[in-house]
Amino acid sequence: MEEAFELANYLPLSFKTPKEQEYIEFLWDAFETNTSHSKYQFAFLAYHMLTMSFVYFNIWQIKQTKPGDFANAMIGFNKDLEKELIDATSPFTFWRVNESSVMRFLKLIGCDNSKIGSYAALVKERNDTAHTNGNIFFSTEAALEIKITEILRVVSEIQTHSKSVIEHCYRDFLLQNFDPDKREYPEASDQIREMLIHDNYLSQRDIDFCMAFDLATLKDYNGFGEIIELHKTLVDEYKSEDN
Repeated sequence: MEEAFELANYLPLSFKTPKEQEYIEFLWDAFETNTSHSKYQFAFLAYHMLTMSFVYFNIWQIKQTKPGDFANAMIGFNKDLEKELIDATSPFTFWRVNESSVMRFLKLIGCDNSKIGSYAALVKERNDTAHTNGNIFFSTEAALEIKITEILRVVSEIQTHSKSVIEHCYRDFLLQNFDPDKREYPEASDQIREMLIHDNYLSQRDIDFCMAFDLATLKDYNGFGEIIELHKTLVDEYKSEDN
């Protein structure tokens, strides 16, 4: 069951509000408690909610990085919901959209209809599990482990598709924050923590994309030396065991 905790690497390192962090911690606790008591069906429900949180954070990054594309993707939504999503201040606002429908925002990062259909199938399975239908779909740890492996495959696939969004976000950060005299925090580590990771709900896997960013694409910009130093600070402070 240790594999299940790989999902944490895809969830934000920092949250905008204590309530958001408390919610994620609550779901992890629910997953662990139900697993330890062999209540695997309820453990699956908690894990599914963590997975949907991952999806919401990814869609939020799309919204922030590609606002025009995001707005165009809402064609067909009613005007009240469209306004609510445009004005949203938290990724969890996406709960207002049907979970199967919210997956269509992933088209903006290159997920095709067949992939989105497979992601939506996980939602249907959650619905079947949550309904009072007399069935216990996950009665053994082995059954839950098989499902978690499938979920993590989907999560990894979505993360791969999000690379361009994260790179766009990081490029903008480097260009706008390299000068210590003009940014919010003189110390590079503080600027990275607050204005990159915290503001954008970056996960460790997102940061891995940032670390691999091709700095040579910025070599013609003024301040390239400071950009390199800012990037080096990120690498030094957030390098994971996988890097």
